[in-house]
Amino acid sequence: MSDRIGPDVIEHDLVQLWGRLVATARRTAAEGLVVGTSGNVSARVGDLVLVTPSGVPYDRLTPGDALAVDLDGNRVLGHLEPTSELPLHLAVYRHTDARAVVHTHAVHATAVSTLVTEVPPIHYMTADLGGPVRVAPYARYGSEALADGMLDALADRRACLLRNHGTVAYGGGLDQAYDRTAQLEWMCRLWLLATSGPGREPSLLTPSQLTEAATALHTYGQSP
Repeated sequence: MSDRIGPDVIEHDLVQLWGRLVATARRTAAEGLVVGTSGNVSARVGDLVLVTPSGVPYDRLTPGDALAVDLDGNRVLGHLEPTSELPLHLAVYRHTDARAVVHTHAVHATAVSTLVTEVPPIHYMTADLGGPVRVAPYARYGSEALADGMLDALADRRACLLRNHGTVAYGGGLDQAYDRTAQLEWMCRLWLLATSGPGREPSLLTPSQLTEAATALHTYGQSP
């Protein structure tokens, strides 16, 4: 462990956030968004990024397995190796205001990634993701090429698909990043169902309808 982190910071910030991160990772498995140790989750605190490790089942992770890197990818906390998709997570944090990132291999979204270059705006929740979700070109997992393609697809968006691979979504916290991931998977499933009938074309929302939805969603829910 690096002496760059004081024990008070570890205790009060990183360890508590680690618990929420592990709970989110376990949720992706429980709700069928990943299989085995596929997918990964991260959360940022200051200039550090907590991230799930490579190849360790989420139900085996403990507080003692907390793993953190700096924004250059240098490990500063923990003994496990970070996920192979670390370049993807760090790219999001370097170029957006994300505080959490969720990457999955959700089956419906991955299927759609092989069919289109952009997810058609079949539902108004498209607006919460910044607009029609783009598909990043295929590149090998864990590569800088994958991270670069993802950044292009995320321009002015909060989620994207990775062709023949899966999903990436980010948010202001773990709950928001997870919710956007689940919404994206649901929308992809909806589009696949709507297009499954021969000779049928689903109606799609117009840009003005998405703008209207985005305005309404901005004030949706309870006030703090």
